[in-house]
Amino acid sequence: MTSVFTPAGRRALRFILIALPLSIAASSCKEAGPADMVAAAVDSVSYRAHLEYLASDLLEGRGTATRGGRLAAQYIATQFERIGLTPAGDSGTWFHQVPIVALTPDPTFKATGGVNHPLVYRQDYVAWSMKNAETVNAKAPAVFVGYGIVAPEYQWDDYAGVDVKDKIVICLVNDPGLRDSTIFKGKILTYYGRWTYKIEEAARHGAAGILIVHSTESATYPWTTVTASWTGEQVRLEQPETSLIFAGWIKDTSAAGLFAAAGQDLSALTKLAYTRHFKAVPLSFSIDARIKSVVRHSATVDVLGRWDGSGAHKDDVILIGGHYDHFGIRTPVKGDSIYNGAEDNASGTAAVISTAEAFVKSGIHPGRALIFCAFGAEESGLLGSQALAASPPVPLKQMAAMLNMDVTNLHGKTTDIAVLGAEQSSLGDIFAASAKAESLKVTTNEESLIAGSFFRSDHFPFAKAGVPALSVEPGTDFVGKPAGWGAEQTKQYTDERYHQPQDEMLPWFSMTGTMQQVRVIIRTAMSVGAVEAQPAWNATSEFHAAGETRLH
Repeated sequence: MTSVFTPAGRRALRFILIALPLSIAASSCKEAGPADMVAAAVDSVSYRAHLEYLASDLLEGRGTATRGGRLAAQYIATQFERIGLTPAGDSGTWFHQVPIVALTPDPTFKATGGVNHPLVYRQDYVAWSMKNAETVNAKAPAVFVGYGIVAPEYQWDDYAGVDVKDKIVICLVNDPGLRDSTIFKGKILTYYGRWTYKIEEAARHGAAGILIVHSTESATYPWTTVTASWTGEQVRLEQPETSLIFAGWIKDTSAAGLFAAAGQDLSALTKLAYTRHFKAVPLSFSIDARIKSVVRHSATVDVLGRWDGSGAHKDDVILIGGHYDHFGIRTPVKGDSIYNGAEDNASGTAAVISTAEAFVKSGIHPGRALIFCAFGAEESGLLGSQALAASPPVPLKQMAAMLNMDVTNLHGKTTDIAVLGAEQSSLGDIFAASAKAESLKVTTNEESLIAGSFFRSDHFPFAKAGVPALSVEPGTDFVGKPAGWGAEQTKQYTDERYHQPQDEMLPWFSMTGTMQQVRVIIRTAMSVGAVEAQPAWNATSEFHAAGETRLH
């Protein structure tokens, strides 16, 4: 046996000491799977650099159709190209066009048919044109359609047995589960309770107009929010027009007075409306509406980059996205007029770029292709994601899943992670397994479910189109922090920085929490890519029917 005290022995010992870590590393690499390798390639330094630039004053708040917004889109496209993605936008470019129309309404309404009940704009109602014309008129009988919901999975049809074509429908806000916890999802808001759904359903039935009855009891926001949100410029995606001439809200007390003037009882009709026995009621008055609008056309872009798949389903895609826009330059708050949107959503945009970087750096191609999406005009009403869902880069049936990152965790490392939509599809179980691989438990934010947060970010237009979708959210159990600290930080952000100029790059931001979220997204995408079948909507989901339609 060679002694370690001889020259030859010392050389042998040095070789062993050098080779031992290498052999351990080699052994670890053999044990690491493809998802581990991509997750290990996540780079917090690169992420911070993207975040700092996107949230800087140089980009002037990344407003839609502004210089700052265009600079942000070009920066993201440049990063996608530098990383090594391929363009997935229109005509072989990085960009997907998002045409926008904005209308500032000036409506005049009155009830006719023997009813003498004035309706005062802002005080009693708000309304806007659903056409792209400077002036629209609608005069038609009114019909009370309860909650205005058609939900086969809940054996519910408020439009059964009534023809509302070319008529004006009046319906209640929210869904009946708010009043009866045994139907729908109880206090948890379904999409059927959203005002956007009610407008869409009225259009599907050929109505000429819709008024949604607002009540503080049923809505999650007061009438002052209604008047603030729906009396200024109304921005939407330019797309084929429907039968609807106008849409609007009417205050509950104003609606009750109008019904009473016509000899009908809104309170009694409302009680009937939250039962399955309800039948739509023709009303004994008509609405005469005239809306003048200042019309403005503009456009923005989504930025799309592709990383090819490698399996039997390589033509399928998984979307990984987040919105890059914010509010631009607006009214100063505490002397600052640039609404930087660092957390909302430079954080998510930088995470999308960093996720793409990790895949390319690792050289791993999942079984299904990835399309990385930076959406424009989210703050204007999910317009960028709406445009992409309406005119997708691949057929909808090839979209296996959509994973969204909107306001990532910049507060530090957690033991948990939250997600919107876990209960809706089989993606929930896949996400939970991916979180477990990162030693994270998945928690549910009950307040987000009640408030309908699932319907308010860029994953949602894809869910409506039938694509299983999730939106990752920060956890609340922070390592080294006392119980309740995470909830306190969320409240502080909501109260002091959300949609304010104070949402800017802060010196205490930590990248560790976002890196956890990015690794879970990576593992989820890898798992979706590896399985034979695409994720599926649960039978109880309001998007199940859309999912079935998408695949056939």
